[in-house]
Amino acid sequence: MWWCSRPVTADADPSPALERLADAGRVATPARRMRVIVNPYATTTTARLKQLVVYALQGRFDVDVGETERRNHATELARDAAEQGYDVVCAFGGDGTVNEVANGLAGTSTVLTCLPGGATNVYHRMIGIPTDVVDATEHLLRLADDWHPRAIDIARVNDRWFTFAAGAGLDASVVDRVDSRPRLKARFGPFFYAQSATATFLRDYVRNPPELIAEIGGEEYRGVTVAVQNTQPYTYFGRRPVTLSEGATLTSGDLSGAVLERANPIDMPAMAYRLLAARARVGDHPRVHAFDGVDRLRVRSADDRPVPLQVDGDFIGAHDEAVFTILPGGLQIVG
Repeated sequence: MWWCSRPVTADADPSPALERLADAGRVATPARRMRVIVNPYATTTTARLKQLVVYALQGRFDVDVGETERRNHATELARDAAEQGYDVVCAFGGDGTVNEVANGLAGTSTVLTCLPGGATNVYHRMIGIPTDVVDATEHLLRLADDWHPRAIDIARVNDRWFTFAAGAGLDASVVDRVDSRPRLKARFGPFFYAQSATATFLRDYVRNPPELIAEIGGEEYRGVTVAVQNTQPYTYFGRRPVTLSEGATLTSGDLSGAVLERANPIDMPAMAYRLLAARARVGDHPRVHAFDGVDRLRVRSADDRPVPLQVDGDFIGAHDEAVFTILPGGLQIVG
C-alpha cells in the first residue's frame, strides 16, 4: 500500500538561508544549462520559495523555469529541454513531478536531478538529494563543481516510465482515493494514506475483490494486487522505509516485487506489521509471493474488471493488462 511521509518543510523560514546561498559563489558565465520544472501545486512549494531557489541556482547554472499547467505537462517541458540540448532538468516538486520529468528524459543524455516540493519525496532520498529544500539547493550548487552524472535503470509499465515503484490492484486503488482528496493528503500525510487504505480495503476488497493474474518467469500467480520495484525501498512511512521484496537496485538491471494473493481482514494486521517492522519480511507471509531478478512480467485481469495502476504514487487509470519491463542505464542522474 502507498504511504507517504509528513510534508517536508524547514523548521524556520528558509528565505534568509536561500538568500545567502544566492549571493555566495556566483559565477559570471555558468557552464551548464538547467531547466527547472516546478509544480506550483506541490505540497511544500510556494511562489516565494520558488523564486528564491531559482535565484540561488542561477549562481551556478544558466537557468530557465517552466511551471506545469496540467497533467503530463512536465513530460513535455522535459522532452523539449532534451531536444534543445539542455545539460540538466531539475524537477522541483514531489514524486509525481519527478516521474513526469523522467518520462521526458528516459533514453536521452540530458541529466535529471530534483528538489523536494512534495509530501513524500521518495526518489529524492534514493538518489541522495536532501529532503530539506535549503540543504537540497546547497547540494545542487556543490554538484555544479563536481559534475559526475551516472546512468541508472528506469522501469516501464505499458507506455509509462516509473522511477522506483508501480502497483496494480489494491495499492493503486488506495492512491486513486488519496489523489482525489489533495487537501487531506497534504494536511494529514501518512495518516490519511492509512485511513484511505483501510477504507478502500473494506469497501472494495473484502467482498468480491477485483482479481488479477501475474505472469512471472513462466508461472502464473493469482491475487488482488501486484507491487513492482525498480529499487529499494518501495516507499516511506514517515522516515521508515517500507520494503516489499529484496533484490532490485537502481543499477541491477531487473525488477522485484510481490503478489498479494488475497485481501482478508485476518491477514492484514500481520501484513501491516511486516511492512513496517525492520526485521520481518513481507515475502515470508503465507499469502504473499515475493519475486526478484525478473526483467519482464505481465499482469492481467482475471474477471474482466480493469486493473487499476499507479506509478511512483500517481494513479494512471485502470487497464485490461499491465506489462512491466526495465531499461538498464536508461536514465542519467546527478544526486
